[in-house]
Amino acid sequence: MPEISSLLAFSLVALGLVLTPGPNMAYLTSRTICQGRKAGLISLGGVAAGFLFYMLCAAFGITALLLAVPFAYDALRFGGALYLLYLAWQAVKPGGRSPFEVRDLPNDSNRKLFLMGFVTNLLNPKIAVMYLSLLPQFISKDHGSVLTQSLILGATQIVISLSVNGVITIMAGSIATFLAERPIWMVFQRWLMGTVLAGLAVRMALEARR
Repeated sequence: MPEISSLLAFSLVALGLVLTPGPNMAYLTSRTICQGRKAGLISLGGVAAGFLFYMLCAAFGITALLLAVPFAYDALRFGGALYLLYLAWQAVKPGGRSPFEVRDLPNDSNRKLFLMGFVTNLLNPKIAVMYLSLLPQFISKDHGSVLTQSLILGATQIVISLSVNGVITIMAGSIATFLAERPIWMVFQRWLMGTVLAGLAVRMALEARR
């Protein structure tokens, strides 16, 4: 079982990342607005399957990696910090795009909606960084099985991500309209997420190995 403090800290990191614009958010909002809430929720089911796949692969891989090569943690940590800084820049750079700027998508079958949600999540580098670089720093071998801690942290991330993405999917149309009518909020959203990501990157880079 992870430390409560580690679990809470990881939850905040997971929340910050899911609120950061990325491929999943862009796809789910566009799909919902173009084809309706049902299509968005089916796509979210595919995203959930992608999270589960990542969690299981990463949990067993992280377990083997940390037990065999402890110093590999530092490589993952610095790689993750650099990628978070890249995401921060993408959020605040001139001409940055909000996920609520809708893309035109064709109507797809339920099967294809689920599959596209799954593939979009698998190809999302932000999720790979979450499991390969962020998650290991919240695991301590002094607090029980590394595998168990990995699964608990992974399940926590999935619950948080699906909850937030579910709300965004259901309210996509209203959010897009609100932001379109208030451009200053779009800018505020991007700078807030960029600041959060940069802060997480600095924290990760300075975090000592457990």
